[in-house]
Amino acid sequence: MTRKPHEHPTGEGEPREQAAEPVATEQNGSADGSPAVADLQAQLSEEKARASGYLAQWQRAAADFQNLKRRTEQEREEYGRLANMALIINILPAVDDLDRALANVDTTLAGLSWVEGVRAIQRKLKGALEAAGVSEIHAEGQEFDPNVHEAISQAPGPHNRVVAEVQRGYKLGNRVIRPAMVVVGNGEGEQA
Repeated sequence: MTRKPHEHPTGEGEPREQAAEPVATEQNGSADGSPAVADLQAQLSEEKARASGYLAQWQRAAADFQNLKRRTEQEREEYGRLANMALIINILPAVDDLDRALANVDTTLAGLSWVEGVRAIQRKLKGALEAAGVSEIHAEGQEFDPNVHEAISQAPGPHNRVVAEVQRGYKLGNRVIRPAMVVVGNGEGEQA
């Protein structure tokens, strides 16, 4: 008699693996499997808790990433503004020199082409500054404002009013990059 490998040695024909199954069921509990279901439910609730923890960590990481992205963009914009401001501050003395030179041109030279060429350069330079967001601070005749004016002396004139502008001031957007240097009236000679 030849025996098949899955047959029981007694020849009954029942495989050994099947005989081990009822023993496992008996170890886990009763035939209806209620303790096994309880174990599975406990594992499921643990995994749900772990998954919700992972979700919370992911949400925090995503929020941190968005905050980092926003801060990086703000810093990049600020660096760009600072770079523009440094360039503008270095150009302003040349603008002042052009203004003074053209203000002191002799009347006999006023119509010459090279003088008009220098005036055109001045207009282009001021146009480029305006395009970059730079604006002049108007001072003469205005009430003294320490936020935009720098008083260098006092002179007879209306009290707390700018009577003369010594050096023009400039703003970049709403930010003062160079205050206007002014002479402020001390109240002498005011009409009552």
